[in-house]
Amino acid sequence: MTTTTPEAVQRPVAKADPGAARGPRRRTGRSHRAWLPYLLLLPALVLELLVHLVPMVMGIVMSFKELTQFTLRDWGAAPWNALDNYEMSVDFDAPVGEALLHSFLVTCGFTLLSVGLCWLIGTAAAVFMQDTFKGRGLLRALFLVPYALPVYTAVITWVFMFQHDNGLVNHVLHDQLGLTDQPSFWLIGDNSFWALLVVSVWKGWPFAFLIVMAGLQNIPRELYEAAALDGAGVWQQIRRITLPSLRPVNQVLVLVLFLWTFNDFNTPYVMFGKAAPEAADLISVHIYQASFVTWNFGTGSAMSVLLLLFLLVVTGVYLALTSRNRRPSRA
Repeated sequence: MTTTTPEAVQRPVAKADPGAARGPRRRTGRSHRAWLPYLLLLPALVLELLVHLVPMVMGIVMSFKELTQFTLRDWGAAPWNALDNYEMSVDFDAPVGEALLHSFLVTCGFTLLSVGLCWLIGTAAAVFMQDTFKGRGLLRALFLVPYALPVYTAVITWVFMFQHDNGLVNHVLHDQLGLTDQPSFWLIGDNSFWALLVVSVWKGWPFAFLIVMAGLQNIPRELYEAAALDGAGVWQQIRRITLPSLRPVNQVLVLVLFLWTFNDFNTPYVMFGKAAPEAADLISVHIYQASFVTWNFGTGSAMSVLLLLFLLVVTGVYLALTSRNRRPSRA
């Protein structure tokens, strides 16, 4: 016969915690899951480092060296030039700085016109395509053809069209419409700026059309129906509903178009080759000429660093202004 003591009666029976034994295993599994995204991103980060960051750092180092055709073979042992390359680039009274300033101003004007026209044509086409009509899908596909074509194929086609003697542009403007007294030279002289602008807008506006058309899908149709019931016309609906609703989309779109156009190298290089006309001397081709034509890689690297700093400042100011405009006003 067994007796039960009061301590045994009052002592609670400890229950086994089924999760106690699995606790460390769970923490180990969670730690592995926490590292998994970083492991998956590691190949992309390594490639980004090799493709972009390493050449960027090398270019910055080269901008402080006296790197010409005589020291290019062993560029690591080239003499340091301190800030002489930068001083030469920003000395606007000297030929090198004056040419760089001219190229910079041409690029600014070209970028403003190209981005503005791309945004205007793309937005107008996207708004027009919101209404349903027969053949809308085919027309949308045709609008995206310039954006889908390879750059070299499209630009070379435009080069043939801008030829002086047998080009399609002079044939239409001079022979058929009679708008010019004589066939124009589009690939040399002052007309080269407008020819480059036409090609840039032609291949750039479909991207704006695609982005704006995607942004229009998020605007409820009820807003337009309510505005139409209140007597608002088409222009009032675009001004009061469409443009304010597309403001976040347009802020990103304008920035991307600006960076793409300002840094565009393929279009002017394919159109004009190594020696671009003075009227179409974009800064990307100008830096290429300063580096690979005159064999002064130190000065060309300094120009590239100055261009990078300019784009960073413009991007930072633009993002600061647009972010401040998006903040809700507080009473």
